[in-house]
Amino acid sequence: MPELPEVHALVGDLKRRVGGHTIERFDVSAISALKTVSIPPSALHGETVDAVSRHGKFLDLRMGSTHVIIHLARAGWIKWRASAPKASTRPGKGPLAARLVLAGGERAPAGSGLDITEAGTKKSLAISLVSQPNEVPGIARLGPDPLDGAFTLERFQTILTEAGRSRIKGVLRNQSLIAGIGNAYSDEILHAARMSPFKPADMGTDDAAQLYAALRTTLDDAVARAVGLAAADLKREKKAHLRVHGRFGEPCPVCGDTIRQVIFTDSTFQYCPTCQTGGKVLADRVLSRLLK
Repeated sequence: MPELPEVHALVGDLKRRVGGHTIERFDVSAISALKTVSIPPSALHGETVDAVSRHGKFLDLRMGSTHVIIHLARAGWIKWRASAPKASTRPGKGPLAARLVLAGGERAPAGSGLDITEAGTKKSLAISLVSQPNEVPGIARLGPDPLDGAFTLERFQTILTEAGRSRIKGVLRNQSLIAGIGNAYSDEILHAARMSPFKPADMGTDDAAQLYAALRTTLDDAVARAVGLAAADLKREKKAHLRVHGRFGEPCPVCGDTIRQVIFTDSTFQYCPTCQTGGKVLADRVLSRLLK
């Protein structure tokens, strides 16, 4: 799943590729992906891509008075297409969810554009056409952005205190509390902070400062590596620099211990026992506690 650093880099890539261009058409192939009905996709025909931005993990392409909000979910992605698309013989089939076709200009030939795709059979990608971003419920309830200058240690401590005994892993992933961090980067942040995923959020001042520093460093470094890359390179770059997430069974790059994992119903996280839990292994079940 693309998280804040990848979506942040996608914004830059899309600005370079489609910013200022006129839309020939916007076709939605996967009807289930379109979450709004008040503005039809045909309303974008002839409009110009005026701005590209993000809200947490949501992409925002503004065309005239309409915002196209895209949440890529677990398996969605955006691919640049340098030439006119071939006619599809199986509309609504395959990974293609929507297609943006450009009218052409100095930086992009006619017919080039973006393909919004989603792999797998579980379809969660969401596309909304709205007048204001806050009309999308997921954006309306977003917490502060950790890259924002207003996201200070004091603001972070307030979030942790209000979360109480909630496990810190879940707090970092809760988009209503902090926008943009998902399963992968929460694993990386907790590893950098040498902190258990099950530690209560309402922690001491020193621990909160250590976690805040790990959060800022992890995200800032990931953004710095991703900015300027093309969309096609972002997944590979992310995977290459993850230290614990997705590394189950491999040695920890810090201490050499074997990276372990905990599997829940809809997600899996990885951690290092030596670096994060004092050598103790977390039981691999939903209501797990530290093994005796």
